[in-house]
Parts: sequence; C-alpha cells; structure tokens
Amino acid sequence: MASRPVRAFLAMLSAERGAAANTIAGYERDLEDFMSALAAGKLDPLRVDVAAIRAYLQSLSEAGLAPATIARRLSALRQFHGFLYTEGHRGDDPTVTLQGPRKTMRVPHVLTLEDVDRLLKTAEAGIAEARTPAARRAALRLAAQVELLYATGLRVSELLALPAASINAKRDHLVVRGKGNKERIVLLTEAARNAVSRYRAALNESKGGENSRFLFPADGEAGHLARQVFARDLKRLAGRAGIAAESLTPHGMRHAFATHLLQNGADLRIVQQLLGHADIATTQIYTHVLDERARSMVRDLHPLNDKG
Repeated sequence: MASRPVRAFLAMLSAERGAAANTIAGYERDLEDFMSALAAGKLDPLRVDVAAIRAYLQSLSEAGLAPATIARRLSALRQFHGFLYTEGHRGDDPTVTLQGPRKTMRVPHVLTLEDVDRLLKTAEAGIAEARTPAARRAALRLAAQVELLYATGLRVSELLALPAASINAKRDHLVVRGKGNKERIVLLTEAARNAVSRYRAALNESKGGENSRFLFPADGEAGHLARQVFARDLKRLAGRAGIAAESLTPHGMRHAFATHLLQNGADLRIVQQLLGHADIATTQIYTHVLDERARSMVRDLHPLNDKG
C-alpha cells in the first residue's frame, strides 16, 4: 500500500490534473520503489537530501536500468518533491539541481509509401479471398483498422476503444479521447470512411454490431478487440504483403502517418496536434525528415547551387 505522502500526491494527480489510471499506477510504482529504498536506509522521505536521491539514481544505473527508465523515475521524483514543497510538507525541493541521464532519441523504423500501399492492397485482397462470412468480416475489420491507423495516426489503444458512433459517412473527422483524458480532433480520409462503412455493414448483418458501444466489439471484459489480437492480425498481413513482420507494429503505422505527412510538407506543430503529443519535444523525433527536406530544398532550389 502506498505511503501517505505518495497517496496525497496521487490523489492530486487524479483530482487536479485528470491523470489516467495507467499514468497514476506508473507514478505509484516508481515512487514506491523510491520509498522502499529510503526505508532500507532508514531515511525520512520528508527530509531526504539531494545526495541521497543522487545515490538512489546511481543505484538504478548500477542495477542496469536503461537511461530512459532512470529519466522517468527522476521525472516522477521531481514532480513528487515539487508537490511536497508546494503543499508545505517540506521547505525545499532537493531535486531541482539534479541532472538526468542523457537520453538518445531513437528514430523509429518507418514504412515507406510503397510498403503502406502494398499493405492496403493486401488487406483488400484478403476481403476478396475470404471464403466464409466470418472470415470476410475479419478481413473487412482488418482493412478498416489499417486504413484508420494510416489516415489518422491514432494510438492502437485509441483505435480499438473508438465508440461505435464515432465515425459516419457524412463526417470527415472524429473526436478522440487520448492520454490524460484529453480530446483532439482527427481528420478522416474518404478511403478510411469507406472501409469503416463496409465493415460496419457486414457486422450489422451478422448482428455483431447491435448494442455494442465500440466500433470493434469483442466478447472480452473490455468489450472491444484486444491489442494482442490486432497485433497478431497485423503481423500476418505483413507476411502476406512481403513486409518483415518485426518491422510492422500498430505503432509503426502511427510513425508512418507522421513521417509521410512531414515528407509532404506538413508543419511539425500540426503533426504534434494530430498525434496528440503534449510536448513538441516528443514529435521532434521526426525532425530527421525535416532535415532531409531542408537539404533537398537547398540542393534543388538555391539559386547559387551549381547543378552541373
């Protein structure tokens, strides 16, 4: 059970910031690990100094934790001690001078336009090849999911939890409730709307869509298709399309959406909004695309560039 200071902090995250349950659970795990380390050293969390916190972070490094994990723990400690200081539980914040480990921004593997085109065509072929109504519904569902992911850049959790009424043929956008319970508007392509309409028609014919809250219903506890099932279906589709299965994940479709928009001239801030990133620093993992575009523009458009 969480200690009293941690419980107060978690309550604040829920009440004042509207943090999601998974976010709160992550903070609780990180902070309770810190509290356990303090208890082992008989240290008071309300009086612990910067040296003790630095020693704790060093112990995480020696235990082999990744720099990104240590940086996340430090972020939790900063917010926790900032809360303690603001609420008057202690007179200082010992984390203000701490430096986190240097994180390397890993550029994700990105599908090419040709990969995506082949993937979508293979999904369409799967519909034509289906031999039973159930197989056809599954193929229509997968085609709709792939079209939606590439058209919108949704997180897989957002895609699978879409309400049944979120998409209709007359509306060119949908409202997504993402991380932190924040809403954003996402635009839809005509291809995505058509793919969803075909799938829903087949689902309603089977009565599988009746009374379901979700666009992609399932019999499990959540009421919608599990991400593991979708990931499995996507890998099988990749194999049929001749794409390495390890390079195609639900999140990989989100990366393709962002990268291809930027390659075609989209503004980084717009892509940030469409992806639902709270901080543009998260979106800047895609700046390698902008760098390449800038080099191409100088090479092709600068009046003093000698093209031979």
